[in-house]
Order: sequence, then C-alpha cells, then structure tokens
Amino acid sequence: MNRPAAAAAKRVQFDRPLLPWLFLLPQLAVVAIFFYWPSVQAVTSSFYIEDAFGFGSTFVGLDNYKDAVTGSEYMGIVRFTAVFTALVTGLALSLGLLLAVKADAVIRGAATYKTLLIAVYAIAPVVAGLIGMMFFDMHIGPFVTLVGWFGWDMQVGLNYFDTAFAMVVVAVWKQIPYNFIFFLSGLQSVPMAVREAAAIDCRSGVRRFWTVTLPLLGPTAFFLLIINVTYALFDTFGIIDVILKDKPANNPITLVYKVYLDGFRGNDIGGSSAQSVILMVVVFALTILQFRFLEKRIHYS
Repeated sequence: MNRPAAAAAKRVQFDRPLLPWLFLLPQLAVVAIFFYWPSVQAVTSSFYIEDAFGFGSTFVGLDNYKDAVTGSEYMGIVRFTAVFTALVTGLALSLGLLLAVKADAVIRGAATYKTLLIAVYAIAPVVAGLIGMMFFDMHIGPFVTLVGWFGWDMQVGLNYFDTAFAMVVVAVWKQIPYNFIFFLSGLQSVPMAVREAAAIDCRSGVRRFWTVTLPLLGPTAFFLLIINVTYALFDTFGIIDVILKDKPANNPITLVYKVYLDGFRGNDIGGSSAQSVILMVVVFALTILQFRFLEKRIHYS
C-alpha cells in the first residue's frame, strides 16, 4: 500500500459534519469565555474612566494609554520588568540545563537525585513565595544571616535592590525543575550512536556539548525560552505579592503587578485595562519576534 492510500485509510471519517465541532465545543468554549471575552472587555474598558462602584463611565479615548506610557513611574516599572524577565529566564534556563546534564551523567542513585530536583515544581507560587520569605526574613532568615557574615545587611521589603534580589532568586528556584524535566528528556532522547560518534571525533566534553548536544536540544530550548518568558511576566505574580507583603511602596514591581495594584487597589479600572492591553501587545510582539528570528536557527530532526 502506498503512502497516500495508507494516509487515507488512517484518516478519521465522521458520519455527520457537525460531530467534530461537538468534540471541539468544550475547548472552544473555555478559550472564548476565559480568554477572548476578558480580552475584549479589557480593550473596551481601556477607553473609559469607570466609576469604582459601577455607577457610570466616561469615554476618554486614548488618554489611559497616554497616561500609562508617559508616566515616569510606569517606564521605571517597564525597565525593571525587562531586567527581571531577562534574569529569571536566563538563570532558570542555565541552571536547569546544568542540572539536567549532571543528572544525565548520574548512574547510581539517579532516581533519587532526579526526584529531589523535580519536587520543587509541585510547590504553588504563593507557597514558594512564603518559603522564600522565610529564607530572606530580616530576623530569622538563614540566607540573610549567611550574607551578613560578608557585611551585607539585607533588608527585603525595605531596600529596593535587596527586594529585587529576593524576587529573582525565588522565581528562579521555582522554575528550575520545569526546565530540568524538559532538558533531561531532551538529553535522554539523543541517540547513543550520535554520542559515541561525538566522543570519537572530540575528546573534550565541553566542546562536545557545545557542538553536538546543545544544537540537538535547540527545539527544547526554544520551547522553554517562550515558556520561561511567559512565566517571568505573569506566573511570578504570586511570588511577588507574598514577598512585597501587600506594601509595594518604593519596592520593585512588575507590569502585571502594576495592573493588579491600579485595578484592584486603586480602583482605576480604565487605567489598569489600558496597561493590561499594552502588556498583552508586548507579549504578542515578543513571541512573534522569537518565532521570526530564533526559530530559523533551530533545526528539527
């Protein structure tokens, strides 16, 4: 049997044309209700100044967007978000890859070693933030005591840099297991024949990794890059909220936390909606750029 005939034989046939749509309906409903409808509502609200108690709204056009992008405070948050995202993404990917390489080389006790590394991923972001605050507590935190021996008087929640440092450390710690799982799976999928041929051609393990192993992990690394950028921008909200202890003051915050503060604390629905639309456009553009310029360098086997 030739390939077209085999493909036709395996193709699923439905007696009724509406049956496939019925199977897709639950997922389409979830996407429409929890993504498209809130997105449309956010875009609509961004053009209005709404009463906090819902008694009315006033159309202001693009004023909410102008107030957001022209404010010095907002641009400072944009810069911090960019640095925070780059640090969390870079460190989480690098450390996850390093641990995966080490775990792939472990022979005895491999299962225990891998389980200990993966276990952290089961912790919810809020719980991870609480654990992080225990380590960075100014009075009983072991990490604060450790750096105090070197003259660093760490004050998380009071000092801008110290708070940012704690946020990055906890966010990276929470994301490392996710990267570890995928990188380890990618390493174990590298054919043994390729490894043996690389070992014959190149005796240096470091050079062998950079020239053979890492290019084969390209698709996995590209996928994780997008996931980690999204994680740093959005999924770190719970960690940041716990570390700031609901008192952001002059502490560093990210764009998504700014949306929360203005919308739910300041009752500025229109302004927070405009900020959420800006963030959504930025993430969309960043994803397009990643696919446009980085995916060309990825070779899928």
